[in-house]
Amino acid sequence: MSDNPVYRVVFVNNGNTYEIFAENVEQGALYGFVEVQGLLFNNRSGILVDPSEEKLKAEFEGVSKTQIPHHSIVRIDQVEKQGVCKITDSTGGVVTPFPMPISPDKG
Repeated sequence: MSDNPVYRVVFVNNGNTYEIFAENVEQGALYGFVEVQGLLFNNRSGILVDPSEEKLKAEFEGVSKTQIPHHSIVRIDQVEKQGVCKITDSTGGVVTPFPMPISPDKG
């Protein structure tokens, strides 16, 4: 691995699966959150533009640090090199949400 690690973070948000790359991932100061810093996006200046990556760039524009809830994270990997950030629809059943406890009736 290189001196500057790159992390791939896959998480679910509003029915979509997000795959982002970052320079730093650690336990957040807020309880139950993972802190992701240094978001990485490809800076290609070619003719082909990935609309999914452009949507992510726009969504995270100006963000230096983001907090992601533990229960939304699918996986975090340290990777050799940065890949393409993307948003995919998770309604196809590929990602199963973490089961939440059922609260007993209070009535």
